[in-house]
Amino acid sequence: MTDLRERINRDWATALGFAAFGLLLRLWNLGSPKGFIFDEVYYAKNAHSLLLHGVEIDPKTHTAEFIVHPPVGKWLISIGIKLFGYHEFGWRFSGAIIGSLSILLMYLTARKLFGNSFLSAAAAAVITVDGLHLVMSRTALLDIFLAFFIQCAVLAILFNRYWLASIALGLAVGTKWSGLYFIVAFAIFVLILDYNRKRHLGAEEPVFDVVRGDLPKRFLQFFLIPVFLYVASWVGWIVTKTGWDRNWSHNVWRNLWHYHAEILNFHAHLVEKHPYSANPWSWLILGRPTSFFYTSPKNCGSASCAQEVIALGTPILWWSATLALLVTFGYWISHRDRISGLLLTAVGAGYLPWFAFQKRTMFSFYTIAFEPFLLMTLIYVLAKFLNSARDENQLRARKNIAIGIGLVFLINFLYFLPLYLGTPIAHNSWQDRMWFGSWI
Repeated sequence: MTDLRERINRDWATALGFAAFGLLLRLWNLGSPKGFIFDEVYYAKNAHSLLLHGVEIDPKTHTAEFIVHPPVGKWLISIGIKLFGYHEFGWRFSGAIIGSLSILLMYLTARKLFGNSFLSAAAAAVITVDGLHLVMSRTALLDIFLAFFIQCAVLAILFNRYWLASIALGLAVGTKWSGLYFIVAFAIFVLILDYNRKRHLGAEEPVFDVVRGDLPKRFLQFFLIPVFLYVASWVGWIVTKTGWDRNWSHNVWRNLWHYHAEILNFHAHLVEKHPYSANPWSWLILGRPTSFFYTSPKNCGSASCAQEVIALGTPILWWSATLALLVTFGYWISHRDRISGLLLTAVGAGYLPWFAFQKRTMFSFYTIAFEPFLLMTLIYVLAKFLNSARDENQLRARKNIAIGIGLVFLINFLYFLPLYLGTPIAHNSWQDRMWFGSWI
């Protein structure tokens, strides 16, 4: 019992240590760059309006705004604004906290998946040195909150706490509609687990008959509860009469349905050209990262300087993770094990649906929703590599190799760190970091 308590304490100390380091990076000079960067111009303003009015009101015209994303993420952004004020640090604070907690969840998820402290620390380390995760945690966008709730749902599923998973999934879809893909994917995954469990116990009936007893409960967990939470997230719009088309008819529920029909129409016809739009085929290889901010500051210690915030994953880390994803898929094809199945389900739910919308305006930073699980495939492959060691000496040598690769990731992360933190650097140094023309 004492050994178990010591191990748990070590696990929490390690996990919290990574999260604390991540928080330091996220809070460091968080108020820079000044002003709204990229879509903060929408979400930070919307969050402030929710604080003031309960709904999104245009601060210039004082009229209701048509908003195409649900309120949960904006309510979370508003917490930082409430605590610190309506300025850069305030509207970015909540994302920094959630991003740091995401690192903690990465450790805990790996601990549950692999039961190994070294692998858990490796999982926390790789997400800590990922540039995309850092940038999304330092920007008042919705996607880091979506990723966090998906992580919560996966961890709950691993502990068979499906009711908690349903709450997390409801909050996910209440942040962005793309959370729906995860609800469907995880519902199917859990039903397959139900089926395999009962077949293991000797059930011989057809598939539907085997899982029929679980269907009502799973329907409640993966449909009704998320729907209830989603509708509840619109409480500000429901209880006030100042939201967009709130008075379209005399029936509030009909008005809400009408609003959602208009949102769906917006997303279905979002085909405007954008200089940083990126096709999903290029996302994993970092073909076209999104530049959130760029300027050429004066008096920066060089004749010509550049200051940029770019949503770019740490390149060597991401390319390695993409290879690990392919290897994980191969393991799943040959073994159908639960861990690879769960990781592929999470990555697939966040990635594959976007291929169905080839004409839609899309950005590579959407990958943040499944990025923790993409990186976790690296840990999955590392686990296979370590577990196949013949003896302790070979295991030690393989751990050293893993640590060496981790140091390469860290060096690559530090090299690009000025572009993640928005630190002014000499233009030549910035140009050196533009490894491909499509990054400019």
